[in-house]
Amino acid sequence: MAKTLNVNIVSPDGSVFRGEAAGVRAPGVEGSFEVLHNHAPMIAAFEIGPLFVTEADGDKIIFATSGGFLEVLENNVTVLAETAEPASKIDVDRAREAEERAIEALKQAPAEERAEYEAALERARNRARVAMAQVGTRRGS
Repeated sequence: MAKTLNVNIVSPDGSVFRGEAAGVRAPGVEGSFEVLHNHAPMIAAFEIGPLFVTEADGDKIIFATSGGFLEVLENNVTVLAETAEPASKIDVDRAREAEERAIEALKQAPAEERAEYEAALERARNRARVAMAQVGTRRGS
């Protein structure tokens, strides 16, 4: 029997991914972590960054995420993400344009709103990085 996990990734927009996987790697708040078959039960927060799902056949699916929580229980992994966008669905040009707009907005942001604009810039940069990482790979989503 294959050593897999049942993975369910959801965001406020609905189900993003559901299926079997060999592993899930997330951008944890205190560093990246990976969940494999028979992982101990846990709940962990993750932040802006790429989320990797390694399918049973070894293909990787990359998602741009902007934070959330991941729960592991009896080889079931549930990811509750603020956003989760498959790399294959991200338009690289639009992601770069969003990054440029975020840079300009940050330059003009009042001091009390700076953290909000910095977070927007980090989300835009993450989408661009994830989209660029997808270029030239075999499979997106």
